[in-house]
Amino acid sequence: MRERALLPFLVITFTIAWGVLAGYLFLNAPMSRAFGPITGHHPLFYLAVYAPAIAALLVVFHGEGAVGVRRLLARLLLWRASLGWYAFLLLGVPLVFYAAALLQGWRFGNPPDFASLSAWLVAALLMVIKGPVEELGWRGVALPLLQRRVTPFWAAILLGLIWGIWHLPAFFLGGTPQGAWSFLPFLVGALALSLIVTPMFNASRGSLLLPVLFHFQLINPLWPDAQPLENLLFLAVAVGVVWHHRQTMFCREGAVTAVVPK
Repeated sequence: MRERALLPFLVITFTIAWGVLAGYLFLNAPMSRAFGPITGHHPLFYLAVYAPAIAALLVVFHGEGAVGVRRLLARLLLWRASLGWYAFLLLGVPLVFYAAALLQGWRFGNPPDFASLSAWLVAALLMVIKGPVEELGWRGVALPLLQRRVTPFWAAILLGLIWGIWHLPAFFLGGTPQGAWSFLPFLVGALALSLIVTPMFNASRGSLLLPVLFHFQLINPLWPDAQPLENLLFLAVAVGVVWHHRQTMFCREGAVTAVVPK
């Protein structure tokens, strides 16, 4: 995979996602009549969310063929990482959400949003097959290619900005999850999360499993709603993570740059 593959990846990613959402923004009445009103569970919304994964598979298949696609997907099986990262995924992420929710007035003992375990499992399954799929593109293709040119810190900043701006049209649509949020805190959160997941990605030698787990934990329906304060807390976490990994975040040595492992 050559660095120039980043451009078609981004073009396809934005064209699919922004094309779908622009249809509802500017042609809402005919789109709603034809396909139904947009929601976070609408098939076209899933298509928009899947845009980075679709783009990744297309550019890898174009450059490396079916073998390249298999090798890209094989990175989902890379699981070796320090216990610290797994502890952060399992305990640290929910701790941020609960801390932010408590600061915003949430109290332990509030009734859960789900009537039963099966209801939560259905909601969790829908989240598993939605947001985490993005990581095939963002960390599967974009991050390794960016790290060929700049240090992991700047690759994380650039990708965080791209990642955040890619969500922008959803903030203007009332039926999407982002429709109830403010964009600026979300963009801060995207930058923070990109700074956190980048050293995790490099420490696991390009694993896609860990970013997928991280992404799922960020949208796990079990955690309380903590917008917008969660973004500031994740920014504080990101500062600590970058400081702890400063020797690798500001040096290109050791950064994962392979999209398709040999």
